[in-house]
Amino acid sequence: MKDYRIASIPGDGIGKEVISAGVEVLHALAEREGTFRLSFEAFDWGSDYYKRHGIMMPEDGLETLKPFDAIYFGAVGAPDVPDHITLWGLRLAICQPFDQYANVRPTRILPGIEGPLRNVGSKDLDWVIVRENSEGEYAGQGGRSHRGLPEEVATEVTIFTRAGVTRIMRFAFELARSRPRKLLTVVTKSNAQRHGMVMWDEIAAEVAADYPDVTWDKMLVDAMTMRMTLKPWTLDTIVATNLQADILSDLAAALAGSLGIAPTANLNPERRFPSMFEPIHGSAFDITGKGIANPIGTFWSATMMLEHLGEKAAADRLMRAIERVTADQGLHTPDLGGAATTRQVTDAVIAAILADNE
Repeated sequence: MKDYRIASIPGDGIGKEVISAGVEVLHALAEREGTFRLSFEAFDWGSDYYKRHGIMMPEDGLETLKPFDAIYFGAVGAPDVPDHITLWGLRLAICQPFDQYANVRPTRILPGIEGPLRNVGSKDLDWVIVRENSEGEYAGQGGRSHRGLPEEVATEVTIFTRAGVTRIMRFAFELARSRPRKLLTVVTKSNAQRHGMVMWDEIAAEVAADYPDVTWDKMLVDAMTMRMTLKPWTLDTIVATNLQADILSDLAAALAGSLGIAPTANLNPERRFPSMFEPIHGSAFDITGKGIANPIGTFWSATMMLEHLGEKAAADRLMRAIERVTADQGLHTPDLGGAATTRQVTDAVIAAILADNE
């Protein structure tokens, strides 16, 4: 029997609630499968830790995480701590050193959920957005000079490297090749960003030559927002820069019904470091403690974690359970227009796992 060690980092706000639900569901799933075990170790890193220690995680945090098979992450951010401290102090402090350069965000309309687009269903909106997760607009390069003076200057330097762009393009083309439609859209803004994004386009064309079986096209990011809303059926796999994909994936989640259902995988495809799996939503302090956070995005992220670990059958069983629960509108949380609680959705998913005989 295989044993997997999972580092659990609930983080802030509703992250603590949904990760707790996710761990409970994963334990039930592992018991149902009977072919592997999951061992979770929880870490209390986040904004509360920062308020006690002045840092978001211990200085040896990365060394602590290295031996784990995967990281299950909740959310980060608090109203009384600046966002750049929380993000760079925890989530990005893990993603970048662990070279989790491929951020993968599947989006589709799940059974029982009605998106805001008229007459658009799961056959019309079934995407995977690949986000370059290590450089680009979030490279962290830049600075500020003459602080507080009228001539104060702040720079935020976007960095594209040939190595970084090539590897994310190859990842995206491989993913597109693995999907039935074999269709990839490369998002760009090379009409206005004439250096880095022109190189992005050039490398996309170079990589495309190695994938003659994949149909691909190029779309300016502003036009992409219109295409996503007006012609969603023309899209399948999408690759975009760190900032652009960050924005587009939130739009995608909203078009699929709610940020609460959207999953994320931060992958180190070469597996030199553990990969991290998290729901797309934030810490949502406005509903923290009310017991109404939607755990579906966290459960869906768990399916991606199981696939990454090689437990495809378990991932499929969990996804079937998720879809059976979302199909019941009486089990929709408030973000989906219902009145169900986190507890009710969690119990229903566990029940569906146990009842699944496929």
